[in-house]
Amino acid sequence: TQRLVDAPPNELNTDTFVAEARGVAARTGAAITVIRGDELRVQGFGGLYGVGKAAAHPPALVVLSYYPPSTSDTTGSVALVGKGIVYDTGGLDLKLSGAMQGMKDDMGGAAGLLGGFQAAVLSRSITTRPLHVVLCLAENAIGPLATRPDDIHTFYSGKTVEVNDTDAEGRLVLGDGVAYAVKHLNPSLLVDMATLTGAQGITTGQRIAAVYANTNEAEAWAVAAGRRSGDLVHPVPYCPEFFRPEYKSEVADMKNYMANGKNAAVSCAGQFIGNHLGEYETNGHWLHVDMAYPVASGGRATGYGVGFVQALVQTFK
Repeated sequence: TQRLVDAPPNELNTDTFVAEARGVAARTGAAITVIRGDELRVQGFGGLYGVGKAAAHPPALVVLSYYPPSTSDTTGSVALVGKGIVYDTGGLDLKLSGAMQGMKDDMGGAAGLLGGFQAAVLSRSITTRPLHVVLCLAENAIGPLATRPDDIHTFYSGKTVEVNDTDAEGRLVLGDGVAYAVKHLNPSLLVDMATLTGAQGITTGQRIAAVYANTNEAEAWAVAAGRRSGDLVHPVPYCPEFFRPEYKSEVADMKNYMANGKNAAVSCAGQFIGNHLGEYETNGHWLHVDMAYPVASGGRATGYGVGFVQALVQTFK
């Protein structure tokens, strides 16, 4: 995980990340599915495809699935969904001078969950449930095909999104990722992890990630896993009835950035992802982990997420 996050973006692109995932699949015996490039558009992944379609290396959705011997396809799974933006220019809403450096870390959620998946399988931490990891891989680049503010994309959830900020791209790829997980992976616990907001550092600090959870049980599992592993998390308010109105659009189901950027920005960003869960948001257990600042310290990756996943799958039986 640390090697991937620290890798320069001219070496780690979406294609090399897919190759890394294939290596994990080979080492763990996991099944792997890769949906890449124009096939994403054909299958309805409008968020992920829209973010990555302007880049030299195509976007990809990568799914690794491990079934312990005592489980079956019908056993409720743990599904992990990671933001894998291999580089973030901000898109056409270009980042200001100085704000782009370090954006190679923007795939830290996907890297942490991929490393956690491998560690959980090889250490046999996961024994009673299937374990899946969904990697949402893209480069938020600028070019003739780049998504524009005012574009409307249809997501895998069936929801339409009016893009009003191309630099709020992580939630776009994760919206497709969680919708895929809910539809195909039968999760009893769904976890998404991302370097999602600058507000996370203000809210919970440099070393402690923020967790947005839809149930008290899921929140407790996350806090316990953080304390056990050292990948600490602290809860932020879960109030979808307050946060959904921030995304109101006159021409689509929602916008992708809040009307008021100062209104509980970490929670609101998490709720955008929750908007693509459908009935699962009410009926299942979901954790959104924003680790924008804990992903790195002193200019180097911390490996955040690997220990958290191992502890979480041991906590959640």
